Amino acid sequence: MPGNSQNASKRATSKKGAPAGSGGKNRSGLKGRGKTLPADERPWHKGYSGTEKLPEKTARKQEKERRAAAAEGRTPKVGQPGTKDTTWGRSGGRAPGITRTQTTRGRGGAAGPRGPRVAPGRRSNPTKEGPELLLGRNPVVEALRTLVPATALYVAQGIDIDERVAEAVRTSGDRGIPILEISRAELDRMTGGVLHQGIGLQVPPFAYEEFDDLVAAALEQTAPLLVALDGITDPRNVGAVIRSVAAFGGHGVFMTERRAAGITATAWRTSAGAAARVPVSQVVNLTRAIKAAQKQGFTAIGLDADGETDLYQLEAAIGPLIVVVGSEGRGLSRLVGETCDLRVSIPMASEVESLNASVAAAVTLAEVARRRVHG
Repeated sequence: MPGNSQNASKRATSKKGAPAGSGGKNRSGLKGRGKTLPADERPWHKGYSGTEKLPEKTARKQEKERRAAAAEGRTPKVGQPGTKDTTWGRSGGRAPGITRTQTTRGRGGAAGPRGPRVAPGRRSNPTKEGPELLLGRNPVVEALRTLVPATALYVAQGIDIDERVAEAVRTSGDRGIPILEISRAELDRMTGGVLHQGIGLQVPPFAYEEFDDLVAAALEQTAPLLVALDGITDPRNVGAVIRSVAAFGGHGVFMTERRAAGITATAWRTSAGAAARVPVSQVVNLTRAIKAAQKQGFTAIGLDADGETDLYQLEAAIGPLIVVVGSEGRGLSRLVGETCDLRVSIPMASEVESLNASVAAAVTLAEVARRRVHG
């Protein structure tokens, strides 16, 4: 009946409202990310005014803004490169080993960072994925040696400090990467129980170039050369391809966002630092991206063991070119293969069925580079 206090559907407790402010949840998401630099200190922002070398992409952005401002009769909203010091000096000595005073910059006797404030790698248009934690003493040291961008080095308390841990700490200090000493239990929690050997390197998500900017920058070169990756899922192959692109004078790489490997810490390490120099873009639809580049004068060649064109007879090598590399198992997808202007095969001995995707890309890029030099 109405007003019955025994009503089973009656709420027993008051509904708890949302806590005021951002709360600890949002704050914890910022741990290890460091301070956000102002626009005039970001090399990839049009407001950059630092003393480090001005990237070509930033120069194009600033020039575009100047032209727009002139047409509208207003003051351009760009920085003044060279007017703000963006380097850090070096003073003091480094405390030996690992101490708790190294958990934050500027405490204790740890050495200050040297060089640019921004770690190698692009900062514009970051991906929505979270940071990656690279684990193990050898992988961490190799990543630091090849200048993989990093936001924090985690070291478990009480671990045996061998030469690899010492090198990781020393290199992180030189690059201005925060060194955080945490309990082994906390590192276990962060890694989900994966073997970590007491050390982990936090790697931020790679920030990709816009595809239109990638194509525009390539077209400014004498002989534009791009590589498209069609469904490559092994990050080591991705890194190896990027390394070959850098070695043979390529101007960029683009790949699909889904069902393919991106630029992970493994890809960075395999590229031997080339990912910091070669522009990389992700696209939603690879076929559509290739067609857009073809409209701007590129010839797309797909690597195919059954291709009708011999690599060593490739006349198109001297013009604007896109080399399309298929996945490790199935090769080129049907639509991508049909979009290519030519299907190119690499001559091999009959007993060898095919080459690894990254090896095939390297052989092709080497031949393209040779033909462009010797004709």
